[in-house]
Amino acid sequence: MEIIAGQLSLQENIVLKHKIMPNIKIFSGSSHLDLAQKIADRLGIGVGKVVSRKFSNQETCVEIGESVRGEDVYIVQSGCGSINDNLMEMLIMIHACKIASASRVTALIPLFPYARQDKKDKVLMDDLLTAELTFNIVPVMLITEDINLLFCFGCDQSGFFISQSRAPISAKLVANMLSIAGADHIITMDLHASQIQGFFDIPVDNLYAEPAVLKWIRENIVEWKNSVIVSPDAGGAKRVTSIADRLNVEFALIHKERKKANEVDRMVLVGDVRDRVAILVDDMADTCGTICHAADKLLLAGASKVYAILTHGIFSGPALSRINNAAFEAVVVTNTTPQDDHMRQANRIKTIDISPILAEAIRRTHNGESVSYLFSNVPL
Repeated sequence: MEIIAGQLSLQENIVLKHKIMPNIKIFSGSSHLDLAQKIADRLGIGVGKVVSRKFSNQETCVEIGESVRGEDVYIVQSGCGSINDNLMEMLIMIHACKIASASRVTALIPLFPYARQDKKDKVLMDDLLTAELTFNIVPVMLITEDINLLFCFGCDQSGFFISQSRAPISAKLVANMLSIAGADHIITMDLHASQIQGFFDIPVDNLYAEPAVLKWIRENIVEWKNSVIVSPDAGGAKRVTSIADRLNVEFALIHKERKKANEVDRMVLVGDVRDRVAILVDDMADTCGTICHAADKLLLAGASKVYAILTHGIFSGPALSRINNAAFEAVVVTNTTPQDDHMRQANRIKTIDISPILAEAIRRTHNGESVSYLFSNVPL
């Protein structure tokens, strides 16, 4: 007999879920307790007991407060706040569960830490010469005196650049650390670079906020049929074309040129936004310099309104003051990172709850079902 969970009472739903999902434990790190609680509530189970503290020398100590022997364990920890402390805490929790005989340990990481350090990049010669306290780089004024060093350099219209031959690929390092700690499976959302999945030798499910974003647009932007989906940089073109196709609207992109890190020198709009609602879409916003410059560019190009929709709202440094001074109708982010403090300081910030997507991913993983349904649908 088929039982439809939506037709049952809340208490019956919880009992049913316990029958369907035995031997499962959800634990939360310190980074985002609220999200872990929402996921657990959605699944009808409680968050496991964990005690995390620091010794006087700042070493992290984590104690799992209940048995995990033979259990399917999920550890929720996002790459936000005190990122290094939270990463170490998660590694210790994974290790603690693994050596306590958990049958499987899954790290649920809504915002993957160090995801922007996914490759070696090039540095402009101007950056090397003007580097001060931010980067521990010695200016190489005498580079032309050593003919052998000239082969390390190339030149384009914006000046000399050098390959960062000694730069780390920190996202790969984090992947190795998670695997060595004992993680059997990774669940994350909107990786900054999808190739990070290839850094792992264990299964990685990269979920997408796109279905939740589409739902928010249809429900909250009255003029969405007269909108243009805009990418603030060329790298997000694939993301915005997918959303534009599903909404059956046009898309545009902004090409940006940087002279220094976190400083955009020039922006060129490719596409027509005149007398339309412009919806900027990106995977994350940190200092918000790019999206605020993009909003100004779109208004100058004739856009009637500008929205920004971002999966990960990091909002560090001057981000909140920039949002308050910008001409956004709303800046919409998911709750992959805590947003309560940000919303109090900037009333334009709105949130999309992605806990139903993450909870359904846990349920499907635990029951051995496919999670591909979540790539294009929001759980009811």
